[in-house]
Amino acid sequence: MNRRLLQFLQAQNITQTQFADTLSVARGSVSHILSGRNKPGYDFLESLMLHYPSLNLEWLLTGRGKMYKEQPSEGTEDGIMMDLFPQKTANSGRKVQRILVFYSDNTFEEFHPDE
Repeated sequence: MNRRLLQFLQAQNITQTQFADTLSVARGSVSHILSGRNKPGYDFLESLMLHYPSLNLEWLLTGRGKMYKEQPSEGTEDGIMMDLFPQKTANSGRKVQRILVFYSDNTFEEFHPDE
């Protein structure tokens, strides 16, 4: 399991420290799990499930299946747009048309979710 957890952290592009802070667990406990010294407890797995709902726990624990659960279709309550803009899309019926990201070098990127 420790190898799969490390794969997940790499796929999420997060450090052990960021992961521990997100789950509100001791940083050392993540290190011990990744090294194989300790196995995760119920509280760790529950927090993992709450903070990373797209992670397939069967894959994490047994290696069966894929790393991520099937992604919900766009516009569902579990979809990415609902996570980013819950108050804007949940009850109003409005949809996000574009997202602008501005960088410190005075450049920007424009994203269109429907494309």
